[in-house]
Parts: sequence; C-alpha cells; structure tokens
Amino acid sequence: MWSGSSQQDEGLPVGLSAVSVPWKNLGPSKGNRETPGDLEEASASREETRGEEHSAATPLDVSRLRSSSMEIREKGSEFLKEELYKAQKELNLKDEECERLRKVRAQLEQELEELTASLFEEAHKMVREANMKQAASEKQLKEAWGKVDTTLFAEFQAWKTSPTLDKNCPFLERVYREDVGPCLDFTVQELSALVRAAVEDNTLTIEPVVSQTLPTVKVPTVDCNSTNTCALSGLARTCHHRIRLGDSESHYYISPSSRARITAVCNFFTYIRYIQQGLVRQDAEPMFWEIMRLRKGMSLAKLGFFPQEA
Repeated sequence: MWSGSSQQDEGLPVGLSAVSVPWKNLGPSKGNRETPGDLEEASASREETRGEEHSAATPLDVSRLRSSSMEIREKGSEFLKEELYKAQKELNLKDEECERLRKVRAQLEQELEELTASLFEEAHKMVREANMKQAASEKQLKEAWGKVDTTLFAEFQAWKTSPTLDKNCPFLERVYREDVGPCLDFTVQELSALVRAAVEDNTLTIEPVVSQTLPTVKVPTVDCNSTNTCALSGLARTCHHRIRLGDSESHYYISPSSRARITAVCNFFTYIRYIQQGLVRQDAEPMFWEIMRLRKGMSLAKLGFFPQEA
C-alpha cells in the first residue's frame, strides 16, 4: 500500500525526490482484469448508444405503422361498405320477390274463392234442376198411370207372378198381336217367318257385312247375295249388316230399316227373358214401364224411325 511521501523518498539517492503521478486506467490489457465497476460503466455506455440509435429510428417506424394502419382501415371500410351494399341489394331483391309472391298468393286465393262460389252455385243449380225434373217425371208418371189401361197392367202383373215365354198367355199374346207380329211382317213372307222363329228361339245372329263372300240361300224373286238389295223387304238398299238363322251357314243381307225392326223385337225378348230368369229385381211398376218403352221402340221401328247408325 502506498502510505505517503516520506516513505517514497526512502532508499532514493539524495537530490531525487519522488514525484506524484496520478493513476489513469488506459483500458484493459493482457494480464489485467476489469473490475465490476468498469464492466457496468461499459455496459451503460453501450446502452446509451443503442438508446440514441433507437430514439432516432422510433419516429420513422411509428409513422410507417400509422400509415399502414390507416390504409388497412380504409380498405377494410371500403370492403365492409361493398358487402353492406351487396347485402342491401340482395335484401331489396328478396323483398321484391316476397311482395310478388304475396300478390300471387292473394290472386290465387281470390280465384279459389270465386271458383268455389261458382262450383257451389253450379251444384245448387244442378240440384234444383234435378228436383224439378224429378217432380216433372213424377207428375208425368201419375198422369200416365191415369191413362194406362188397367187391363194391360193387370195382365202384366198376372204374367209376372209366373213369368213364361208362352205366347198364348194374355200378356204376351197382346204384345205379339200389337207389336211383335207387325214389326216382323216383311214383304218376303217366307224369310219373315224364318226370322220370327229364330228371334223367338234366340238363335238369330246379326253381324256387319265383310268383304269375304259367303254361301247364301236364294229366296224367290230376291237376290240375297247382293249388298245392294234387302233380303226381307226386296227393296234396293245399301246393306251394312246380314243375318244368320240358327246354325246355318247361309247369310241374308238386310237394310238398316229391317235391322232396326229386328233389333227392337230382340231387345223386348231379351228383357222378358231376364225377368223369367230372375235377373231383374224391381217392383212391378218399373218393370211394366220398361216393357212399355220397349213396345214403343218396336212401334217406332215398324213405322221406319230408327237411329242413323243402324
């Protein structure tokens, strides 16, 4: 340790004295170690230098960050505005579509109400007309009953209790005499008798004319093999049908008028056969009026009234 000047002068030649020189650390050197104080000083110096550099760079970086943030904010704002505009546009379109659908629905509901009212009105009209027709029919029926020959109805009732095809019973004898006989009374008497027997036996066949030529039977003064001459009336008529009697292969061409007369009689016999077989389950009055209708058909056919398709 250095203690003072007296000690410095000891051992030196006379005339020389020790000179005090202040100590200055010139920095670390090889073989010397830095003290903790020196390290703290150097670190503080470096931090100060860095602080000065950082202080110089900070304003520029903040400015850039602020500029970028504003740009991002502006772009985000524009994007949100565009999305908001699109959403409003889609919403307006949906509102318009909803309004259009509402109008369509209202129109359909109005049309449905009008249609329903029209249908109800039409239904009521049909019911009224049906009731009026029924009342008129009942009135006509009562009037007809007042005009009907009670003897004829009594004959029918007697026949209905035990239906038969025997033409000698009072009911069928009257129908044969007044309707069946005159309706099947054709000019060619021989063929007329054959047709009448076949109708009664239910063995007569009527079929449309085809182009194929089939065997025929000659009837005196009548050309049965011609489609332009009726085999029953002997008149020149276009024949669209022909008849076959029983199992015979012979055919006779007949005119529309002759066919209508034969068909009317066949319809009558078909109905009374159904009654005889128990297939018609009605009261006596409806059966009687149906028979009267069939008799009317025979009378009209006998007079030459028949459908054009015959």
